[in-house]
Amino acid sequence: MKVLLPPLTPFLVFLLLTDDTLSSNCPKDCSCSTPESILCFQRRSSTIPQGIPPATKSLYLFANGIEGLTREDFNGLDSLEMLDLSQNKLTELPERVFEPLSSLNNLDLSSNQITHISEGCFQGMVLLERLYLYSNHIKTIHPAAFNGLEQLLELKLQGNQLTSLPTLSMPQLLLLDLRFNVLPSLGPSDLQTPNLESLKLAGVGLKNLDDELMASLGNLHALDISGNQLETFPPALKEAREMIHLSLAGNPLGPLKLEDLQNLGELQELDISSLSLQGIPEDFPQLFPHIKKLTVAENPFNCLCTLAWFPSWLRTRGITLERTEETRCHFPPIHAGKVLERLEHREFGCPTTTTVTTTVKTSTTVSVPLTTLSSTTRAFVALKPSDMPLDAADDSPLPPVPASPSSSSLDPDMEQWFCPSTTCLNGGTCRLDQRGQVECTCPQGTSGIYCEIRNNHLPPSPEDEVSMAPVTADEPDISSLHVTSTSILLDLHRYIEMRPNIRGIRLTYRNLSGPDRRPVQLSVPASYPEYTLRGLRPNCTYTVCASPLGAPSGMDSVCTEAHTAAQQHSTTGAQVKDKRLTTMLVPALAILLLLVLIAASVGVACYLRRKRAKGNIDLDCEPSQLELEGVKDGLDNGALPQKHPELMIPEPAVQNGNLEYEVLLLQDHCTSNNNMSSHKPSYF
Repeated sequence: MKVLLPPLTPFLVFLLLTDDTLSSNCPKDCSCSTPESILCFQRRSSTIPQGIPPATKSLYLFANGIEGLTREDFNGLDSLEMLDLSQNKLTELPERVFEPLSSLNNLDLSSNQITHISEGCFQGMVLLERLYLYSNHIKTIHPAAFNGLEQLLELKLQGNQLTSLPTLSMPQLLLLDLRFNVLPSLGPSDLQTPNLESLKLAGVGLKNLDDELMASLGNLHALDISGNQLETFPPALKEAREMIHLSLAGNPLGPLKLEDLQNLGELQELDISSLSLQGIPEDFPQLFPHIKKLTVAENPFNCLCTLAWFPSWLRTRGITLERTEETRCHFPPIHAGKVLERLEHREFGCPTTTTVTTTVKTSTTVSVPLTTLSSTTRAFVALKPSDMPLDAADDSPLPPVPASPSSSSLDPDMEQWFCPSTTCLNGGTCRLDQRGQVECTCPQGTSGIYCEIRNNHLPPSPEDEVSMAPVTADEPDISSLHVTSTSILLDLHRYIEMRPNIRGIRLTYRNLSGPDRRPVQLSVPASYPEYTLRGLRPNCTYTVCASPLGAPSGMDSVCTEAHTAAQQHSTTGAQVKDKRLTTMLVPALAILLLLVLIAASVGVACYLRRKRAKGNIDLDCEPSQLELEGVKDGLDNGALPQKHPELMIPEPAVQNGNLEYEVLLLQDHCTSNNNMSSHKPSYF
């Protein structure tokens, strides 16, 4: 029998021929995915592979161990557009070595061991657009090394050992990366690149940013000057209105003022990490309406009420906070180390029950002085006492909050600047603890981090009446969220927030409606913001009081009342309330009834069969192992019932411990002398 195969399609023939052609023309130890692209990865050879097809346009030779190049290596490759020689062992570039590559657009020589760029090594590469020389050991570059590269768009020299830079006269250059060299001063004569869009100067040791240089770069949109020695905000940036990406991170800039950034409204990405910022002013969002990415990592933020707007602003605007895990709170101690973006608004300690009058200084203007300077100058970081502006109310300088106090053994004259008397409210006393953190000693009847909470059962002091505006309706420290006929769900969130240092909560409740009014006490961990009192009586009024665990009875006690609901009675009789009980009882009763019926039927059947049996019939099985099917017919005509293996009587159902019931597989132990084959149990 012949099997006729369909003829090969022309396309399949083309693929087979192409694959054969590619494999035959591909250099040894290389792969050729297309006729114009060759990949030679980790060949472990010190030379360029031989036999590269002339039509090749892309040649990838990274990590091959190549130690040297010659002009002859590239003869005949005048169609090559992309050459990747990165991660090899090149130490020098011979003169005119790339001249045969007249069509080359992209040359990657990064991550080699090149120490010097000679005058003629790039001669003849008039079409070159991208030249990558980063991560080498380049110390010197000949002044004429880049002459003739007039079409160059990108030049990357970062991560070398340059201490000087030849004049870069490149009219088409768009990106220049000089990071992590030693170039402390750059002027307009060094960079003659009028169309440059992105300049990266991180870690080059800059002490100032040349005004003339920035003026000559009128097309600059991205600037990275992070990790330098800039002590003040560069004046040249104050008028950089077209800037889109800016990084100032890691400079000793001192106070960063909003007025310095007021003309940078087009910024979409801003990095102000590691600038010792303690806060960010609320005017910040208005300055940058187009911001998409923000980096403020490694700053000692004071997570107080003045910064409560920040996380919600990020979420509302959909702004990406880069290095989120490195953006954490430094103060107050209760939030030290917490990720700033994950704090809820209520955790910043903003007052909710009092309104502060305009004639009195409050902790709001003192806790974060870095965001409250004069009407025209607002800074991001705390200033020295001598640099602080005067407050309009009393002509006294606003005291700063320390970024990272390391010791409490301060000079008494200096301690007043770090812990002024106005830090604590309601007559509280400010002091520094052993770690140098600010804390308040609260008088009787007040509590909270800054003594901002006044207990309702104590009358306010005359000083409080002067300094505080009328009190609005207080939000209770404890309240009931849900009440049933036998339980009360308590809300302890506010009680715990206002007392962050308590070990636990002592709950005391009693029934005011019943004959037994003896109090019942419970101890609840401080990690339980909600707790349910159970086993209560229906239609009763309960009073519930909370106090700090370990404190004297009645100290800082807050109470609330709740009325349990009346019990519902059904007119049709008692109903089973617990659905789990119902699901357990119904199957059990049904199975029990089934077993009783089976036992009764089998008993009657065995009794009748024994009574009417004839001949030498011998039944050697228990009634529970007999077949039900066909019993009636056998009794009527005296014949034996026929076995139906698919309808065998099951063993009694057993409980498996999970309120579910399983039936054991039937084992056919019953033997009879009717010469019928026994039936094995089925497991399917």
